[in-house]
Amino acid sequence: MTGTTAAPDRQPVLTGDLVSLRPTRAADWDALFAVASDPLLWEVHPAHDRWREPVFRTFFDAGLASGGMLTIHDRASGAVIGSSRYDNWRPEADEIEIGWTFIARASWGGAVNREVKALMLGHIHRQVETVIFQVGEDNVRSRRAMEKIGGRLRPGRETRMMAGLLRDHVAYEIRRGEGPAA
Repeated sequence: MTGTTAAPDRQPVLTGDLVSLRPTRAADWDALFAVASDPLLWEVHPAHDRWREPVFRTFFDAGLASGGMLTIHDRASGAVIGSSRYDNWRPEADEIEIGWTFIARASWGGAVNREVKALMLGHIHRQVETVIFQVGEDNVRSRRAMEKIGGRLRPGRETRMMAGLLRDHVAYEIRRGEGPAA
């Protein structure tokens, strides 16, 4: 369906071996903030202050308003362990962005993030050719994670406002048939 003008489904329910993802609801605030309030989650992120309640509230509200925010659950325990989202669909380029992902430190190490991205990519690549991931230029942890799942660095930089400052971001892309969902 390359080049389609029908809006992609950004509110799926996705289930893997380790995690499940479902559309985020306002009632998810407490569980998501409990995860996000760990300052170490954000220490190398351009929005390094996102662990603070008012900053996370803005992030959470924007995620709900985007129509593409998903809550991540650990399948074994049922606990909320983070979120991710689809946003910035560009039908003329047949691409969409996946990002705004955060995962509880207890679930770091690759397997959970890899499955989250594989589920999201597998779903959206049935509708959109290219997925873009914007990553803070200096966010080595996220850049390494993108490379591990097969993201290809695009030339150039984009500037985004983060933690009150303009921050340079690089873009990685994964096309249909590439990455962990391929």
